[in-house]
Amino acid sequence: MTGSPEVFDLTIIGGGPVGLYAAYYAGLRQMKTKIIDSLDQLGGQLATLYPEKYIYDVAGFPRVIARDLVKNLMEQGLQYHPSVHLSETVKTLKRHESMDCYIVGSEHAEHYTKTLLICAGAGAFQPRKVTLPNAAEWENRGIYYAVSSKQAFAGKRLLIIGGGDSALDWAMNLHGTASHISIIHRRNQFRAHEDSVSKVLALGVPILTFWELKELVIADNVLKGAVLVNNQSQEERTISVDAILPQLGFISSLGAIKNWPIKQEGQSILVNQQMETNMKGIFAAGDVAGFSGKLKLIATGFGEAATAVNYAKIQLDPKAKAFPGHSSEMGPQAMTTIADPQQSVTVQ
Repeated sequence: MTGSPEVFDLTIIGGGPVGLYAAYYAGLRQMKTKIIDSLDQLGGQLATLYPEKYIYDVAGFPRVIARDLVKNLMEQGLQYHPSVHLSETVKTLKRHESMDCYIVGSEHAEHYTKTLLICAGAGAFQPRKVTLPNAAEWENRGIYYAVSSKQAFAGKRLLIIGGGDSALDWAMNLHGTASHISIIHRRNQFRAHEDSVSKVLALGVPILTFWELKELVIADNVLKGAVLVNNQSQEERTISVDAILPQLGFISSLGAIKNWPIKQEGQSILVNQQMETNMKGIFAAGDVAGFSGKLKLIATGFGEAATAVNYAKIQLDPKAKAFPGHSSEMGPQAMTTIADPQQSVTVQ
């Protein structure tokens, strides 16, 4: 390396909704900010797994399509022109005492930062998959783990597997697009919101509890149906389907972050009321942050991001106040012009 490295006030690991909101707040507090994300685009799971899914629990939006929420978050989060590094996975963490900063290493570069905010969600993730012997060969040919376009299911007989929010949300979202929708769930208890279950039933979508997928029905090299089995009575039945959408959750990992000297519990990074870890200047927010009473919601993640950034500001400037003031009282001189989000993105 030649010359002195560029040191940022705050580096955010993760460019999902919480990371983007943190970037906005860091800009508001006049912090020189960087975002690092392992994906090739900003937006996290909202952008990569279900861009056309409706989100219902974000304040101010009775419902909003995921891609539109991401677009707004990018417009808000990138208006202060943070440095954005995509397709880059963090690996190492070191302390540089003489420069009073941390060095975050990736496969591409070393990033110098005075404070660090981990908004890695659940970490690197992949969907839990159907365990049938021939399921893998039918991925994206009849079995789909994500919905990149609702039109891919237009006019199809759709079987959704799962009892969580994603399963019920997709049943509502694809109602009227698919010609017929059925849901099977291996239990009679749901992780989804009670209101979602009621709304799906009100649409006339059948929800079959205690039923599981046993076998695919293939004819002329095309998915034509599914054999279901009741795990209580062992009864079997065959239904006609053109597409199967398993929504069984995700297998996630924090990857190299698991080896960092940060106090962790399971897949969570433990934080205090200021969202700070056991290491001074390193914070966490969103699904990755763990504390008593934690709720893993986008809505609460936004608040955690604001808390973390404002307390990071104090560490950078002890004369600063944690409370940033109300944005509505700051006046136009405190706000910068919102630029095209894509102009701020630097992929390295």
